[in-house]
Amino acid sequence: MDKYVIRGGRRLCGEVNISGAKNAAVAILPAVILADSPCRIENLPDISDVKDAAKILRELGAVVESPDPHTMVIDPRPIEGHMVRTEEARGMRGSYYFIGALLGRFRRALVPMPGGCNFGVRPIDQHLKGFEALGCQHSLDNGGMISVSAPNDLFGAHVYLDVVSVGATMNTMLTAVKARGVTVIENAAREPHVVDLANFLNTMGADVRGAGTDTIKIHGVQQLRGAAYGIIPDQIEAGTYMLAAAATRGDITVKNVTPKHLESISAKLEEMGVTVEEGDDTVRVTCDRQLRKCNVKTQPHPGFPTDMQPQITTLLTMAGGMSMVTENIYSGGRFKYVDELRNMGAQITVEGSLAVVEGVTQLKGAPVRALDLRAGVAMILAGLMASGTTQVENIQFIERGYENIVEKLAGLGADIRYQSEPERVLYHVS
Repeated sequence: MDKYVIRGGRRLCGEVNISGAKNAAVAILPAVILADSPCRIENLPDISDVKDAAKILRELGAVVESPDPHTMVIDPRPIEGHMVRTEEARGMRGSYYFIGALLGRFRRALVPMPGGCNFGVRPIDQHLKGFEALGCQHSLDNGGMISVSAPNDLFGAHVYLDVVSVGATMNTMLTAVKARGVTVIENAAREPHVVDLANFLNTMGADVRGAGTDTIKIHGVQQLRGAAYGIIPDQIEAGTYMLAAAATRGDITVKNVTPKHLESISAKLEEMGVTVEEGDDTVRVTCDRQLRKCNVKTQPHPGFPTDMQPQITTLLTMAGGMSMVTENIYSGGRFKYVDELRNMGAQITVEGSLAVVEGVTQLKGAPVRALDLRAGVAMILAGLMASGTTQVENIQFIERGYENIVEKLAGLGADIRYQSEPERVLYHVS
């Protein structure tokens, strides 16, 4: 019953600090399992996915301390089992990284099928292909538990991914760093969080080369030591606030970012008539005019990220003319949120992987639902753009990936508040 209540029409101005990257954190935390001494992970985002990963580590036996909301000190040495039992694993997509980390340490893993956002087909066949190449066998039981084991040890191998998959690239890395010999991953994902995981593993003593290119070479090592490491800034959170400036014709300086990671987002904003000024670790976004139409196609990095697709589609609902958004990463399901925007007056037609957006003069506030993490934050953007009041429900999806979003937006001048309502209890009098 918890929701966000937004009164739209306010111009957002000011500065906002970006948190650590969710997509890096959910892989780096399981990677700690591979170390033979404690690790200190800094710049963690204070979000539910990170808290769930910490719960899983604790259940496995690790000692996890949090001196502050953005830091964890983790001692993985007490971990003895290879089974993840917690329900938290079923609620987060990144739980599959525990498979790769447990395989690397124990040569076996038993983990629930991953959960997270439901917006189309997201199989883990490429993960399993990587595990198989390294010498693993796998099975799925009736309870939805994935069992993967390396009965004859892990051996370096050549892995060609049939599709560019961030998850499969990172999971294969986690397993291969302690395999015997050399592993080569071709058609690897190049996203910033892939590079961040590789840098963390190398800080622990791994030998991972080529991260950030489409070919990654890993020389297996016998031992990884504990290390201190800071997570990179969140590219998608930064992009979301950049779009919030454009959506409200505002002036926002987005701080603690890596501007190079945001180039595809900046390019589309500039195409729409928005001014983007890059600093060393800041991006200032200003807009004082109606947005121009543009066409967007999601692509693997360095192309436009699929995790920004719902946000930019929402932005285009009030751009002049007709825009087209093509979803090339996920088939089916990632345009489910369009019905929510239509309830607010948007004119969008969806045909398969293509959304045709006809700009309107004004969106109108309405009750809407967050159907997944990124679609949920798109509903917030729509509420900021709309006239009247918008109520966003199912906010647990949004809290998986955005730290203190109400406080950050309010600090920029948004009229947004968190509202908690007790569930109704019906009494029947006999």
